[in-house]
Amino acid sequence: MTGLLILAGTPIGDVGDAPPRLAAELAAADVVAAEDTRRMWRLANALGVAPGGRVVSYFEGNEVGRTPELVEALLGGARVLLVTDAGMPSVSDPGYRLVAAAVERGIRITAVPGPSAVLTALALSGLPVDRFCFEGFLPRKGGERSSRLRELAAEPRTMVFFESPHRIEDSLAAMAEAFGAARPAAVCRELTKTYEEVKRGPLAELAAWAADGVRGEITVVVQGAPPADPGALDPAELARRVAVREDAGERRKEAIAAVAADTGVPKREVFDAVVAAKNEAKAGAGAAKVVE
Repeated sequence: MTGLLILAGTPIGDVGDAPPRLAAELAAADVVAAEDTRRMWRLANALGVAPGGRVVSYFEGNEVGRTPELVEALLGGARVLLVTDAGMPSVSDPGYRLVAAAVERGIRITAVPGPSAVLTALALSGLPVDRFCFEGFLPRKGGERSSRLRELAAEPRTMVFFESPHRIEDSLAAMAEAFGAARPAAVCRELTKTYEEVKRGPLAELAAWAADGVRGEITVVVQGAPPADPGALDPAELARRVAVREDAGERRKEAIAAVAADTGVPKREVFDAVVAAKNEAKAGAGAAKVVE
């Protein structure tokens, strides 16, 4: 019989937030795979428990090579506990590869639910929570980051991002440019820790605030785009929105349907706008050749 893979949530700050089952699972596991073994030992000591099995590292740099080893242990009947530095494994942390491999081999998987920076920041933000999406970390390069944010400019759901202290000012400035300076947002810093801080306001104000320097673990929550006024969208803007989605990898048919749903404009009108934009581009290219 195969073993059991357990994905365990760990505190995002306050050790007292550790789920009660975590100590028991640390003691019972045959293998503990930890993103940072030193941090795992500190957590275990704080919980008053000693891992009963073998402890191995499982982080971004070695997860490709170590995943087969852990799968073999699971196939042999081992109880494998996966923990990351904070929050749930796989959520912007190592874990996805192991879960996917375990699913493929028919290995049982369960979880010890625990703290989540995503949900904690969302709840504290004061922004709409009925629909939201998690975008993780933005690309590090400015051009790629701006491109990603342009793709999200019309996203109606509240968005949650992770960001590092040395990039937060640039990211907030890029968000203000892509989403609008007045778009409401919240920067949640050091959640559940001693110096926890939630700064709320328009993106432009938050970017200016971040210019003085921001420390700690950061989660950013941004309100989604307001419903578009169909009468305020000209054909060129409709075509531009479809083009952005196409550039992001969507097929044209799906992109047209998505823009129609987001804006309330009939799909036929969006399609006609795309065709008109394509014809205009062809005509412009033809005129340029004649001039040459």
